[in-house]
Amino acid sequence: MYPTDRQYSKEHEWVLLDIDGRAVVGVTEYAQEQLGDVVFVDLPEIGSIVIQFDKFGEVESVKAVSDVYSPIGGEVLEVNAAVIDHPELINEDPYGKGWLIRLGSVNPIELEKLMSSGEYEKFLAQSE
Repeated sequence: MYPTDRQYSKEHEWVLLDIDGRAVVGVTEYAQEQLGDVVFVDLPEIGSIVIQFDKFGEVESVKAVSDVYSPIGGEVLEVNAAVIDHPELINEDPYGKGWLIRLGSVNPIELEKLMSSGEYEKFLAQSE
C-alpha cells in the first residue's frame, strides 16, 4: 500500500529522492483518506527554504484544514501547479500526480530520521 521507494514521516508525508539528488514531497494515502475530499492546497513560493519537520503549507478538505510538514529540508525548486488547480489529485494519486513540492539542496542524512514503508505501516498499526 505504501511505496517502498520513499521514506515517511510521523506527520504522514513522504519523500522520494530523484537520481539527481532532488526530493519530491507529498502526503500519504493514509493522510488523504483522513482528510477526505481535498478542495484547496496552499504551497510555498519557489525559492523558499523549508526545514525538516516544519510546516510548509496547508491542505484544506471538506472536513478540515491540515498543516503539511516537510519530511526533509531544502530549497523549493518547484510546486505542483496541477495540484493547485486540481486539488483532488491528492485524493486520486497521492504518490504520483498528487505530489506537492520538489526540493533541491537536500541533506540525505535527514532521511535517517524518517521511516521506511514497512516502519510506516507498523507506526500506523500502533496508532490505531
